Amino acid sequence: MNIVLLIGGLALILIGANALTDGAASIAKRFHISSLVIGLTIVAFGTSAPELTVSIVSALNGSADMALGNVVGSNIFNTLMIVGCTAAIVPISITKGTLSKEIPLCILASVVLFICANDILINKSAKNIISSSDGLLLLCFFLIFLSYTFAIAHNGNGGESDTQIKNMPIWKSALFILGGLAGLIYGGQFFVSGASGIARSLGVSESIIGLTLVAGGTSLPELATSIVAALKKNPEMAIGNVIGSNLFNIFFVLGCSATISPMNIQGITNVDLGVLIGSCVLLYIVGLFFKKRTITRWEGIIMVLCYIAYTIYLIR
Repeated sequence: MNIVLLIGGLALILIGANALTDGAASIAKRFHISSLVIGLTIVAFGTSAPELTVSIVSALNGSADMALGNVVGSNIFNTLMIVGCTAAIVPISITKGTLSKEIPLCILASVVLFICANDILINKSAKNIISSSDGLLLLCFFLIFLSYTFAIAHNGNGGESDTQIKNMPIWKSALFILGGLAGLIYGGQFFVSGASGIARSLGVSESIIGLTLVAGGTSLPELATSIVAALKKNPEMAIGNVIGSNLFNIFFVLGCSATISPMNIQGITNVDLGVLIGSCVLLYIVGLFFKKRTITRWEGIIMVLCYIAYTIYLIR
């Protein structure tokens, strides 16, 4: 049964990603909104819905390691595996604004999470807790991010895609987006259920499940959406989707989870949080240096290998 959920969930995710990309790109073209802004908002929120569901339910059930591991693992997967796989298929060009603003904001979000999750190190407390006040702080950062994104849309910045995007009636675009989101959300839930069932039957710890299988499963919408967007010659939506999802995961998903139920951290270590920060810094470096503002196929492969090395470390 778990294998059926795994395969069925993956199929729904792939179909949903294709529909969501087409619908969102069509609306972006109709309202003269850049693909980057659509990727940072509509697509990012939609593909982060599985993380939101899993993290809130886990926090309410007292499984803080699953909730935090899901977000930390998803962001590492997004940055290394999704950008890496996408670039390995189609090299990704990064706009100047993304390199100077959005990626540094991703690094800042990871550093803020590191601070919030380190009460023992910083405050000499008895245990690490992401409290309700930490959650509210993260939600305040989320509001700043939204304000910045809407400012980009209003000013017409963020880069325009000069690629061919299918023209669809507004009702059809909305239907594609809603249907795509439904496929992504339910597909993600089925996949996580199947993967978690298999992992638990093998006796794997909750934090490892959160950092690997659940994180990878809830990040499959981002993977599918980014690869489909890149193949359709819309790389701005691909990179915007990843950055937007990372920011949504830390500021909104964790912010909501911690505000609803404070999270007592045990299994997630500073090594995991350090890898999270390092993955964002690596994304900035490969975008800035070497072939300027382009993530090449070889750089993408290196990022994938970094993720594989981290996974091997977790398993060992």
